[in-house]
Amino acid sequence: MTDDDHHYLTRPEAAQYLMSRGIQITKTYLGQIASRGGGPIYRRFGRQSLYLRADLDNWITRRISQPLRSTSDLPAR
Repeated sequence: MTDDDHHYLTRPEAAQYLMSRGIQITKTYLGQIASRGGGPIYRRFGRQSLYLRADLDNWITRRISQPLRSTSDLPAR
């Protein structure tokens, strides 16, 4: 593990990191899914929410679909 693996990101920094990876998300939305559930793993330090890059990457991997050739490849809802 590198030092970056244990560098905590604040919620705004986490949103920036995700956007740098091509995921359009805001710090506000991260806060909403933190309270509703289904968001990336985070930790609390006082009132501050902190995220690890590895947890953000894992969350992306779990949510992203397999490669598609057309919309007919999408699973039925």
